[in-house]
Amino acid sequence: MITGELKSKIDAVWNDFWSGGISNPLEVMEQLTYLLFIKGLDERQTLAENKANRTGEPIESPIFPGGGYSPDDLTLAALYQDLRWSHFKNLGDPKEMYEVVDKYVFPFLHERAKNSSHAQHMAGARLTIPTPALLKKAVDGLDAIPMGDQDTKGDVYEYMLSKIATSGQNGQFRTPRHIIELMVEMTDPQPGDTICDPASGTCGFLVAAAEHVRTEHPGTLTDPKPSKHFHDEMFNGFDFDNTMLRIGSMNMLLHGVQSPNITYQDSLAEEHAGDSEAYTLILANPPFAGSLDYESTAKDLLQVVKTKKTELLFLALFIRLLKPGGRAAVIVPDGVLFGSSNAHKELRRMLVEDQKLDGIVSLPSGVFKPYAGVSTAILLFTKTNSGGTDHVWFYDSPPTAAPWTTNATPSCRQANSDPAPKNP
Repeated sequence: MITGELKSKIDAVWNDFWSGGISNPLEVMEQLTYLLFIKGLDERQTLAENKANRTGEPIESPIFPGGGYSPDDLTLAALYQDLRWSHFKNLGDPKEMYEVVDKYVFPFLHERAKNSSHAQHMAGARLTIPTPALLKKAVDGLDAIPMGDQDTKGDVYEYMLSKIATSGQNGQFRTPRHIIELMVEMTDPQPGDTICDPASGTCGFLVAAAEHVRTEHPGTLTDPKPSKHFHDEMFNGFDFDNTMLRIGSMNMLLHGVQSPNITYQDSLAEEHAGDSEAYTLILANPPFAGSLDYESTAKDLLQVVKTKKTELLFLALFIRLLKPGGRAAVIVPDGVLFGSSNAHKELRRMLVEDQKLDGIVSLPSGVFKPYAGVSTAILLFTKTNSGGTDHVWFYDSPPTAAPWTTNATPSCRQANSDPAPKNP
């Protein structure tokens, strides 16, 4: 749990960026992500060095090989040790620190981009911090934040993400944490699941799923086979915003997932039409609106539902991506439930007659403010390809002054007239 002291330290770092001339929260988050990644590389090297000292064995694949440099030898290879966070954070002159980070550390990130799933998203990293003084404040501020254990790292990054208050051009916005946790609890991810978010953004759903598995199934990370699946295969996220990919990848890393598949991909595009029946669980809040290139959209999706509405195309995509028996919890605008177009009707028919619609949670209209005021709902369904819909539970969450934090109990009723049980 993040403390008030930690929050004040993070707030101070953000205030330094604002007063230093960077007012776009996404840019602030991106620059902090780069610095945290650099800091993390140094921490991993330090752990490897300590292990080598204990065992007497050399470090395998060191992150920072080589020694120091001399004025006559300024090659990148000779600079490796001086690119470490533990070195440049102690440089007294802000101008010298800025030169080292700008001219050497960021090119080093580009080089590291070949070596890990996280690092590949740093390939286009650029230092946009405008002044040496601001960089010095940012480095000192981050260094003062205790991030020694995984839980604290994750909480700190989550708090930083909560400060993003802008929406992207393609309908992006951050799903509130309590909504994510609700969807994860309802689907109950298992150690053997293969989970996907085709519109992953900051990877909030994947992070919450990882935390759920870690908490509910603690043996997953101590058994070699489930642990390998957890780190390498379980979590898959796609987005076509490089900034989101960097932030999402860092979010997964700081929450202890070593090699998630976080990939640049337009999930609706024709070039990815071959991705089908690959996942057992989908958790997503797809964009409700945005520009759509009709010609480049996957033809198999358009055959299922001929429309330009992204929320309908994403629903068709979710059905395609799930393995038979796979389940999904996804957020949709109310138009999906009540729209009168042929596309809306056909998609609802598919969910009810061809698949198994398990439940609907109607969310208050203010859940996504200030990003959007549209009324939304959570759809829960299972892919069967043979129907199976019987009782569809409908949960209606009335708007309150503080949604999800009061003692109010959401009303619950079945789609048919049967009485609801006391503990649905």
